[in-house]
Amino acid sequence: MREKSVSQGDLIRFSDIGARLRAYRLGKGLAPDELAEKLGISRAALYRAEKGEIRKIEMLTSIADELGVSLPSLMGVGVEYVSSAIAFFERMRQLEDDCQQVIGLFSPVSYLLTSDAYDDALQEVLRESVPPEIDPEGLSGEVVDALIDILRARKKAFRLRRPLIVSLIASSDLEGFLLHGLIGRHDLPPDVVNKRRLQARREAEYILTMLREQPIGIQIGIVREPVPATSFQIFRQQDRSVLAISPFRLGEQPNIRVGVALITSAPEAMKLHEDIAEGLWGDALKGDEAASYLETMIEKYAISAEV
Repeated sequence: MREKSVSQGDLIRFSDIGARLRAYRLGKGLAPDELAEKLGISRAALYRAEKGEIRKIEMLTSIADELGVSLPSLMGVGVEYVSSAIAFFERMRQLEDDCQQVIGLFSPVSYLLTSDAYDDALQEVLRESVPPEIDPEGLSGEVVDALIDILRARKKAFRLRRPLIVSLIASSDLEGFLLHGLIGRHDLPPDVVNKRRLQARREAEYILTMLREQPIGIQIGIVREPVPATSFQIFRQQDRSVLAISPFRLGEQPNIRVGVALITSAPEAMKLHEDIAEGLWGDALKGDEAASYLETMIEKYAISAEV
């Protein structure tokens, strides 16, 4: 099916529709066979749909209804609303796969710039962040495992493709990260807290190394002024830019359960967030100055490396 213009002048990209379909399916925890059966189609037909080979609007309507999303969201017209962390981070993976530059405000740091050791610790943290009384059957563990798989795929693809990245880091987030450690809740035993604080220190030292060595294509700025409560990312692709605003958090006191993320290419939203990013970057500490500042923060707030 050929791409058709919509009133805003954007293009409906059928490959993007297929990518969103896959992300929302993952967010619902549905295997391809399960969704195909619910839709009354073959798995092969669903596979083609996730590749963007969509023949009828009726199929899109049925898929949207089954996945609990609006047809405009599935088609990417206007604003795409994403209420699942798995679906959101899968969409991030898809957008990063075709972008030349990523700009964003992340807490405590862009996941793409974290160390490999961060992944194992994060998996443990995400598991403990869901109170047992909310998940008595322990089903959240499967969600966490699926999310970690997506995150690792993002990091692997980033290291292979090496798009440019501008990571804005709030000094207040770094301070809390070093003081409390990589934790999912605040009632952990002291020995666990010390271990997590040590992990946070090592992650901050990993950032410090990047600030000193300044790898090609990686720009990090430490922002000392107040920053927005929600994170945002701008994905610059060859022929468009896409904005993602997220309530989901990785790191200290993560949130992968509640919230609605927004994804859009609307010109007004893009310009407003481009302006925010430009302003924060202009005032941020960079290079050797940022490295010295972070080194001081580590000495002041981090647990001793000897523990």
